Amino acid sequence: MSAILASEPAQTDGASRSGNLPVPVREGEVLRPAHASWLARAIRTLFGWRSDSLRANLQVVLETSAPDETSFSPVERTMLRNILYLRERRIADIMIPRADIIAVRQDISLGELMKLFDSAGHSRLVVYGETLDEPEGMVHIRDLVVFMAARAKVEPKNGTRRKKPLPAGLDLRAINLATTLAEAKIIRKLLYVPPSMTAMDLLAQMQATRVHLALVVDEYGGTDGLVSIEDLVEQIVGDIDDEHDSDEPPSVVQQPDGSFIADARAPLDDVTSTIGAEFNIGEAGENVDTLGGYLTWLAGRLPLRGEVIAGPEPFEIEVLDADPRRIKRVRISRREGPLKATGRESRERGAAGSASAGDDGKPSTEQPKPGDTADHS
Repeated sequence: MSAILASEPAQTDGASRSGNLPVPVREGEVLRPAHASWLARAIRTLFGWRSDSLRANLQVVLETSAPDETSFSPVERTMLRNILYLRERRIADIMIPRADIIAVRQDISLGELMKLFDSAGHSRLVVYGETLDEPEGMVHIRDLVVFMAARAKVEPKNGTRRKKPLPAGLDLRAINLATTLAEAKIIRKLLYVPPSMTAMDLLAQMQATRVHLALVVDEYGGTDGLVSIEDLVEQIVGDIDDEHDSDEPPSVVQQPDGSFIADARAPLDDVTSTIGAEFNIGEAGENVDTLGGYLTWLAGRLPLRGEVIAGPEPFEIEVLDADPRRIKRVRISRREGPLKATGRESRERGAAGSASAGDDGKPSTEQPKPGDTADHS
């Protein structure tokens, strides 16, 4: 008996002792039964899931599940898919372009600012110095109301009574509407972001800073566009219309004579679906997204108001409204006869004019000939 007891320490000092030591487990590793491991592998192989990406697995579920699947409603399915793609979406794809930004100078009077808030329908406006490339911040309509209420407030004097009490104790005649925005000191800070920033990062930054308006600036400090927190939320839940948003007419509207009046910002997909497959834009769809961009691509320059550009056979596109920076409204109609000069011919002539420039490489300043464009205004 004593021999057995004496021999036990010799056994435990060997391999049996090392076999009882705890086995280290790497961080993130979870021990599972063997049968669960092969079953998980079989399921991943069957459904195409990846063991290292929950995001990829969720995308597979959303894309391959049947429409009548009750786990997610159609709205939930759309929102989940939008959330997954949000980190891949850049600010350049979401922003309001520079040409559509409604902004005010810092020396604007409060009276003019009130009128602009009324016509713009926005609660925040960008404030700039001399040009939009010199932003100063933003102004919120709530700050304007608070400022005016503070100026209009009348404190009752001891021992004096008015024949007719002021409503709510406010005398609006005390407000000097000629006061400038800069003098009122109600300009708030603005976020400045690059166009390459992701929508998810900007949403997190807006939440952290509590600033819900961001100006998109390029590498040279120029203003490219504008993004609000509403624009980011709409990427997840879809368009949000509040009680102040009016029902906008379709961007492409057919007229009684068979022609179409279109907003130049209308997506080419909407234009094609409204007019029909006959309006075939061909390879242009790979280069531009809007009708105005398509016209510029056809002409090789920015068309002028009243100019008619030859579109896809048998259509022609007349510029009804434009300014030096962009096209605003066009008419699309079937061509009744040949144009004096099509958009492509104008572009070829422009290329020929560049080729005929002097040896110093400067472009030719020769004006287009009267026959280069057709004016139907």
